[in-house]
Amino acid sequence: MEDKKTVIITTVNAAWIAPNSIFDLFLESFRIGNQTQHLLNHLIVVALDPFAYSHCMNMNSHFHCYELTTSGVNFSDQKGFMTGDYLKMMWRRILFLTEVLELGYDFVFTDADVMWFRNPFPRFYPEGDIQIACDNYAYNSTDRRNSPNGGFVYVRSSGKTTEFYNFWYNAQAYFPDKHDQDALNIIKSNPFLDRVGLKLLFLETSYFGGFCQPSQDFDKVVTMHANCCIGLENKIHDLRMVIGDWKGYANNKSVTSWTVPRNCG
Repeated sequence: MEDKKTVIITTVNAAWIAPNSIFDLFLESFRIGNQTQHLLNHLIVVALDPFAYSHCMNMNSHFHCYELTTSGVNFSDQKGFMTGDYLKMMWRRILFLTEVLELGYDFVFTDADVMWFRNPFPRFYPEGDIQIACDNYAYNSTDRRNSPNGGFVYVRSSGKTTEFYNFWYNAQAYFPDKHDQDALNIIKSNPFLDRVGLKLLFLETSYFGGFCQPSQDFDKVVTMHANCCIGLENKIHDLRMVIGDWKGYANNKSVTSWTVPRNCG
């Protein structure tokens, strides 16, 4: 990943970046993964509140910190799934990623509850404007019946992808009670994608798995996402087990299957 126009982006608030929380596990996965350590040099941590930004800046690491606050909204606490502030936080993320594309940067956006165990770039398709992970992958890479998850997505900057992200962000006006991923599931089949010539590809869960549909082959695992899981403490508990499973595999292949989901099950 020598391209200076490609960045890795994650977002955190105070609850997710606090000591011994999700972000610590996220960083640990890069450090114990296979050819993932250097990717931290390309990581931009987008802090959604002042505490998260301050904590990020004090971590003395190789990644970069960026403060993204929203006037009149407090994103610092853990947000209950589908609450008003949760929805605002998710849609603010889509707007920010749109702005990144407008600046001409390709990006991998990753939720901080995605563990990185191998370098994903060799596993991305050589073609495709947007490549997105799935909660459930049941068809093929182009079939829009797959269930995408916006928590891990690789996007190449172009007029097409910028236009699509604007289209996605504006969808909140039509679906005010839905979060960004539910809206994406609706608009992924909209004729707009074909009209602008956008190529949307879905990543196989055998490589880019999660609690919804884990990869069954440790020799293939690239990422592991704590999806299909509600509650910060549940995620932390099960992601610690994920880290332990990977270490058991990486050290002497004593682990050949996941012990999760547990609290998330």
